[in-house]
Amino acid sequence: MPRVIDTDASDRIELGDLIEMLETGHFDSQDEDCLASWGPALKKLANNPTFLGDLVIAELKARCAKQIRENQYSPQVIMLYSGSSKFALRANFWPAEDDSLVRNSGTSPFFYGVAHDHNFSFLTAGYLGSGYWSDYYEYDYEGVHGYVGEPVDLKFVEKSRLEPGKVMLYRAHRDVHIQLPAEQSSVSVNILGLPGSNEYRDQYRFDVERNCIHGILNRVSIESLVALAAHYGGEAGKDLVKNFANGHPSDRVRFMGLKAQASSAASLDERIALFERAARSSNRYVAEMAKLEAVKIERGRAWIEEGPVQPAS
Repeated sequence: MPRVIDTDASDRIELGDLIEMLETGHFDSQDEDCLASWGPALKKLANNPTFLGDLVIAELKARCAKQIRENQYSPQVIMLYSGSSKFALRANFWPAEDDSLVRNSGTSPFFYGVAHDHNFSFLTAGYLGSGYWSDYYEYDYEGVHGYVGEPVDLKFVEKSRLEPGKVMLYRAHRDVHIQLPAEQSSVSVNILGLPGSNEYRDQYRFDVERNCIHGILNRVSIESLVALAAHYGGEAGKDLVKNFANGHPSDRVRFMGLKAQASSAASLDERIALFERAARSSNRYVAEMAKLEAVKIERGRAWIEEGPVQPAS
């Protein structure tokens, strides 16, 4: 489970103080002990009961211009600071199960009930409210290839709550949790590590009943560009996509290249044959994902070839 950071820090600091400390101090999100050492500083910010309210009022007066410009998350998140290449600061809102927001929107927008890991490490502290609950698991990221349906040895650790003042370190590609609603609306504050390569290190959704990977959660920004290159990039685009499929260092991008090649194939049989050849690849991720894709296309063959039923005129 996430590493609990024991700290009895009782004084409080302002958001600007934490930003200055992080900018001028030693911060390395790839070093677990270094990241953990910032737990007391985050706790001091969490001891400040007014900083977030002050920031929200300032944002509203500015018509949320900073959030519109810098916040790429859902409305559940307020970006506190994103001006560094090493870290970011954010606040997360966790509605209770009986809140009108959850009753009207359901739990999925808040990731409740979804077993997942993270592809970056971060510190979190309970700030307001009772705090969300989680069922915590651990797994060995290096021991999996990452294809959908792959068996994973998920080890259940415990169920616990992020109550106010508690500080935890979520370790990238190790800690898995199923987040559960708090008894009352809650807020947590985070220090996020920002390694430059995390886009190509996948974040997984897990099926804890079957102990397997159920899906990949993070998006890779070049995916749509690879597809466009295959269809509209001429011979240069096709060559580039072929190179991606054959030798990109990211297994996932290799498979994107393969899918882009298949999507531009002249016939359905050609497309299936391409995936069937890839299913014999020595790259386990590509091979397994290609098998799934070939089966999916074959199952949908009738619909693809006949096209959707046209409404009667």
